[in-house]
Amino acid sequence: MSELKIALVQMAPKLAVPQENLYRMADYVKQIKSEQPVDMIVFPELITTGYECGLQFNDFAERVDGPVVSFLSQLASEHQVHLAFGSVTKAKVETIIYDSAILLDANGALVGSYNKVHLRGEERLAFRGGFRIPVFETEFGMIGFALGWDLMFPETIRSLALDGADLVLVLGNWEAKDRAKWRVLNLARATENAIYVAAANRIGEEPSYTFGGESMVVSPWGEIVTILDAPSEGYVVASLDLHEVRRAREALQLMQQREPSIYRSLVRKY
Repeated sequence: MSELKIALVQMAPKLAVPQENLYRMADYVKQIKSEQPVDMIVFPELITTGYECGLQFNDFAERVDGPVVSFLSQLASEHQVHLAFGSVTKAKVETIIYDSAILLDANGALVGSYNKVHLRGEERLAFRGGFRIPVFETEFGMIGFALGWDLMFPETIRSLALDGADLVLVLGNWEAKDRAKWRVLNLARATENAIYVAAANRIGEEPSYTFGGESMVVSPWGEIVTILDAPSEGYVVASLDLHEVRRAREALQLMQQREPSIYRSLVRKY
């Protein structure tokens, strides 16, 4: 199955109130499923907590099989929809926490999770960086994640593409002042890898930040399929044919014309 109808939710989570954010996510799932026959709903990065939680992230962090995922698993199963969302998770060692993306299938089962690799500024004070960039097999095709600042690093999406991803879900907390960069980077990552990019960015304000929205889907040809360019809450829907990834790659020959033996400096530490 390669046809996928996907919804991107653009919302402003309430800072440090996870329960309220979960209820609002549930409201969006119920609304979207009542209005659109979607297969997958995607929420932004750290949507369960907000961004500027500081030391409180330690209080909110749960293992991937904890109450947050249990709540959303039941929601996914009830509405028969895949859910992708950002949350704060912890490892077996209680003091290690991650900025994570989680994917649940339509039966509520965990497809997989990804821990953000590229941490920016103060994120390094709260989180441990991830150490792998996995691709997950789904009934629609191969899917990978990028979180926030990961988008600045072309190696992230290129790694996913080389490992077989047809679609990258980008979960963002990008600021309004960087809206132009957000748009350009999503377009570039899709174009240079001939891959679908579905990017959900939050809106709203926190003490130090104003977030920019512009949630969008970009095709493997580098064309914007849909975009919510108003700085307001809502959602957008797009129908994707993941076979288009193969067609674009065969036409553009991007992967075939790579010269990996010449790129050795790319894997050197600066």
